[in-house]
This record gives sequence, C-alpha cells and structure tokens, in this order.
Amino acid sequence: MKVLFSPDVRLYFRELSELLIEEEYFGFEDAAIQYVRELVFDIRDTLDNRLKRPAPAYFACYGKGLYYAVFKRNNNTQWYVFFETYVKEKTYVVTFIGNNHTVAQYIRE
Repeated sequence: MKVLFSPDVRLYFRELSELLIEEEYFGFEDAAIQYVRELVFDIRDTLDNRLKRPAPAYFACYGKGLYYAVFKRNNNTQWYVFFETYVKEKTYVVTFIGNNHTVAQYIRE
C-alpha cells in the first residue's frame, strides 16, 4: 500500500501547526508539530484499514470517485481525509483534508 498526498494537502499540513499555535490549540510549537506529524503518520500507516465511505457530492471538486475516512485525534477533533484510490497499484492519493469544525456540516454519517 502507498499513500500519497497532493501538493495542496502537503501545504496544508505545513501550515496546520502554525494555525494550531495561532488559534491557541497548543501552547508550544513542538507540541503542534508533533500533533501534525502523528496525524500524517496515522493516515499513511492506517488508511488502507479504515472504513471508507463515498464522499458527498460537495467534495467533487477535489477529485473523481472520492472516498473519505475518519481519523479521530481526541474528544474534540476528528479529521476527514478525502482520497482517490488506484486499486491496481493499491495506491491512495489524499486530495483534501478537513476536520469536524470545518467540513462536518457537509457529511452525513
């Protein structure tokens, strides 16, 4: 299994730790960086084993035939990871990521 991240998602991850500090979710830069790293590693290592659901039509602008999986990081935040699959090569391409604070209103579970 291979998990690839689109350039937009890679940029989002780079900016996420700064956002977490600015919004005071974390008081220390190292803690915010570690949080983002653990999220990336969790996606990379476990996406293949996660329950995959077809993405709602709202997210069609991020790719064709998208699926999403949920990654719960703590009691307050779960991340929705949107991806395309390439079965022949068992490859996943993550094209968008959001959390329950930003995209949950568009998802019905």
